[in-house]
Amino acid sequence: MHPSHEPVRFAVEGSVARITLDNPSRKNAITLEMAASIVEFCDRVEKDSSIGAVLVGAEGPYFCSGADTRDLAASSADPASAEAVRRTSAVYESFVRVGSLPVPTVSMVVGGAVGAGLNLAMATDIMLVTEDAVLDSGFLARHIHPGGGHLSLLGRTLSTSETIAMAGLGIALSGTDAVRRGLAYACVDTDDMDSEAAQLVRHAAADPELARAIKNSIRLELGPPAVSWASALEIERGVQMWSMGRKGDAGWKNKPAKPTPVN
Repeated sequence: MHPSHEPVRFAVEGSVARITLDNPSRKNAITLEMAASIVEFCDRVEKDSSIGAVLVGAEGPYFCSGADTRDLAASSADPASAEAVRRTSAVYESFVRVGSLPVPTVSMVVGGAVGAGLNLAMATDIMLVTEDAVLDSGFLARHIHPGGGHLSLLGRTLSTSETIAMAGLGIALSGTDAVRRGLAYACVDTDDMDSEAAQLVRHAAADPELARAIKNSIRLELGPPAVSWASALEIERGVQMWSMGRKGDAGWKNKPAKPTPVN
């Protein structure tokens, strides 16, 4: 890899931030350098209130093959060492930080995602996939236990039996199957991925302040743990009144754009 090459790119356009993995020769496997860059970029998103959404994608025909096997091999030599724990924790932090961002996030999975790469995709709020993408837990085949909260991330949308099938039996899902089971949001053609993702986040990009407020309320209400309907009323009441005051009575004269249904 050329010394000047950045294995993760970050850009902001029209209030939408893009994090792009750019290590295609290794199927965008997450190195320690890449993990540190993702964390740095998440810091920037959190501090920049003008950003209303984040898209996570990758260069090349494959989203992410997981943690770099060279780092995994180094850690396996002495897994109880402080250095091994540091390496593993650094990779964990990259997708944990993406999952903790205060704005709506969308991953664009082309080709496939395995292990930590699947964790990164599942850490986003919405996962777009190509029909033929392969979503693979991957840990069992490598004879290691899942990490990074993998089982919890699977279990947020899949049943216990489906989680066992993927993590405990090594069954992979196609993009089509992932959408059918609720793990992914929609199937999109590779050539249309960028435009579909941009369309999804257009309203959030137009009003980053409100998008952040809504994302915060969703977390407070749905958890885990989720709160009661009565508690949700109180969480939403004050924020809705704030948004109404911000809009003002004159703001109601403008009609909202027609919603675009997802096929």
